[in-house]
Amino acid sequence: MIYIDLDNAAFYDDAQVLVKSFYPGAKTALKKSDVTPEPGDMVISAEVPDCEKLEKREAHDCFKRNLYLTLSAETNKTLPWGYLTGVRPSKIAYSMLESGFDETEIIREFEQEHFVSRRKAELALRVAKTERDILERLDYQNGYSLYVGIPFCPTTCLYCSFTSYSLAANRSKVESYLDALIKEIHFVSGEMSGKRLDTVYIGGGTPTTLEPEQLDRLLTELERSFDMENVRELTVEAGRPDSVTGEKLRVLKEHGVGRISINPQTMNDKTLDIIGRRHSAAQVEEAFRLARKAGFDNINMDIILGLPDEGIDEVRATLERISALKPESLTVHSLAIKRAAALNIWREKYTDLKFENSDEIVSLAAEYAEKIGCEPYYMYRQKNMAGNFENVGYALPGRECIYNILIMEEKQTIIAVGAGASTKVVFDAASSSPRIERVENVKDLTAYIERIDEMIMRKKNFFENN
Repeated sequence: MIYIDLDNAAFYDDAQVLVKSFYPGAKTALKKSDVTPEPGDMVISAEVPDCEKLEKREAHDCFKRNLYLTLSAETNKTLPWGYLTGVRPSKIAYSMLESGFDETEIIREFEQEHFVSRRKAELALRVAKTERDILERLDYQNGYSLYVGIPFCPTTCLYCSFTSYSLAANRSKVESYLDALIKEIHFVSGEMSGKRLDTVYIGGGTPTTLEPEQLDRLLTELERSFDMENVRELTVEAGRPDSVTGEKLRVLKEHGVGRISINPQTMNDKTLDIIGRRHSAAQVEEAFRLARKAGFDNINMDIILGLPDEGIDEVRATLERISALKPESLTVHSLAIKRAAALNIWREKYTDLKFENSDEIVSLAAEYAEKIGCEPYYMYRQKNMAGNFENVGYALPGRECIYNILIMEEKQTIIAVGAGASTKVVFDAASSSPRIERVENVKDLTAYIERIDEMIMRKKNFFENN
C-alpha cells in the first residue's frame, strides 16, 4: 500500500494518478491521522500549493508538477506524458495552434512545461494539425451531432466498464428499449428542428446485437425523424464479430451507413477467451470479409495493448493478421482498468495474469498503422492506463472519423440518446474556452425504459433554460 499524505484531499485524484504511473499496480490510499502504515507500506508526502494565490487549474498544475519532480527523482525514471493526467493532450496543441503559436513553441511547451517526451509532443502536435485541417472544412459551430446508444452485448468483456448488458439475459427487453429510445429520438428531432445534423454515431454496447428487422426499424425512424441529406458521416459499431451477419450488413448498407467498426481487440484466441469474448480470430476475419462483400469501404478495427498475458510477440501476431485485412482505420487502445470493470472488481481472481505494455509495444502498433497507410488523427488518455500511454486513432487520409474528432476537441454539441448516454452541449464554440454543459441519462436498462419520460423532461428543461 502507498499512502499519500496530503493536507487538502481535493488534490488526491491528481496524486494517485501520478503515483500509480510511477508505481504500476500499486494500491493507494489517502493518509489519515488514525492510520498507522504497516511494514512494507510507503508514505509519500505531497506538498499542496497556496490555492488562495492561484486559479484552480494553476493550483492543480503546480501540484502535479512538483509531485512529478519528486517521484521522478525518487524512482529515477520519467513518464512519456510527463505530469499530464488529462484525457486530451492534443487539446493543448490545438488551442496553441488556434492562438497562433508555431510548431517549435508548441513542442517546447510540452517538453519544458509538462515534461512530455519529444516523441509524444510531436504526436500531440501531429494529431492537432490533422484535427484542425478536418474541422476547418466543417461548419461545426452551426451544426450538431447525434449519438445513439445500444447497450446490449453478446457477453461482457473482462475490462469493460461501459453501459452494456448481456443480450442472452436481456433479450426480452430489447423491443421495450427500442420503444423508449425511439420516443427519445422523436423528442430530440423536434427540439433540434432547423439545425443541421453533421454526424451520427450508433454505439454501445454492440448495436449489431440487434436483429436485422430491429436495425431496420431504428435506422428507418432516424431517417423519418431527421434530415439525413447533409449528414457527413453515419457510423455503426459492429464491434463484436459474433454479432455480424450478412443480412445485418445489408440492412446497414441500405440505410446509408458508411463507416463501421469490427473490433477484435486481439487476434490471439487464448486472450480472447481470457477476456470473455466468445469468438475466435478466424471469426473476426470472416466478419471483415462479409463487410467487404456487402460493399463497406470504410472499416475501423480496434485493438488493445496491455491485455492479460500479451507481450510484444502476441501484439505483433495481432498486427500481422490485421494488416493483411487492410482496414481503413486502426484504433490502438492501451488497457485502462476502471473501477466498474470485472477485472478490477474481482482482482484477486486474476492475480496470476501478467499485464504488459511498453514504449516498444506502442511504437510497434504505430509502425504497423503506418505500413497500411494510416496516420494518427485523434487521441485521448484515461486514468489507470497500462504504461501511462494513450489511445490513438489512425486512418487513411480522408477516412478519419469526424465524430471522434468532434467529441475529443469538444467543438460541437453532441446530443446523446439511450441508456447511459451523456449529452454534451457546447456554448460559444468559437471561443478558446467554450462553456460545456452535460445532460445525463440513467445507466440502468430497466430504469431507462421505465423513466423515459423523465429522461426526455431532463433534456426539455435544459434546453428551455439555456
